[in-house]
Amino acid sequence: MTTPGPVPPPTHTPTHAAAPAPTPARATTHTARAHSFNAAAAQYAAGRPSYPPALFDAIGELAGRPLAGARVADIGAGTGIATARLHARGADVIAVEPGAGMAAEFRRTRADVPIVRGSGNALPLADHCADLLTYAQAWHWTDPARAVPEALRVLRPGGALALWWNTDALDVPWIAASAARVQRHFGLDIAAEKRDVDAGAADPTGRLRFTRREIRWSRRVPLETHLANIGSHSIFLTHGEEHSAAFLAEERRHLLAAFPDGAVEETYDTVLLLATTPTASTASTAPTIPPPPHPPTA
Repeated sequence: MTTPGPVPPPTHTPTHAAAPAPTPARATTHTARAHSFNAAAAQYAAGRPSYPPALFDAIGELAGRPLAGARVADIGAGTGIATARLHARGADVIAVEPGAGMAAEFRRTRADVPIVRGSGNALPLADHCADLLTYAQAWHWTDPARAVPEALRVLRPGGALALWWNTDALDVPWIAASAARVQRHFGLDIAAEKRDVDAGAADPTGRLRFTRREIRWSRRVPLETHLANIGSHSIFLTHGEEHSAAFLAEERRHLLAAFPDGAVEETYDTVLLLATTPTASTASTAPTIPPPPHPPTA
């Protein structure tokens, strides 16, 4: 893969309308949550779940090429949980991560994969250098009005953009009960934030045509790992240590009642959205798509 250096911004002007600017309070909250992981990178790496093999099978299938040998940029790579799986599949991976703390943890544990600082809104990568761009738990921290054109700039013709999230399986009673307790304590439905993932939210401009897959899987972990996983989410990291600790202490009591042996069975539905870019021949004959008539409201 082309190693990044300072890359000039795209010379073309995006043909879609920009999304309305968020209110200052909402933007501040979103920014604070996005940067909160840097102070808890080790906890994030230790507690967060990985992803099932079937996810990477689906990515290869929908992208129309195997991961082995593919030039992949993993954006918002964090501590490298997804990056390591892509690398293990034989992909030629480079990681892109905006946060200093997360990047430092990545370098400590993933020395075999290069990482550069940058974000999806302004990728530090050359034009048309990647077969695949991946965002694991990261696309919602971007501004799609900027991140979509950047993805199209960096992907080669016929390349693919893959976005995915581990979402809680709310049809499992104990998981639904836990999500409800989080909502009551913090006043925010985190499960809904993850559930409400669709193509319209991922790309309000409609320039990309996503295919959606859901893959259910589970892992069995010690109670303390499960609590570390919960506590590594941005809503906990931004609400103050005392407020979060009070919830986790009460949650430990609930979970020990459900799992008296201290081993928690976490169940996830991994949601995958994948879109491919036109091939060179298709792009040369495709009609021009006009911009949407109104700014997107998502």
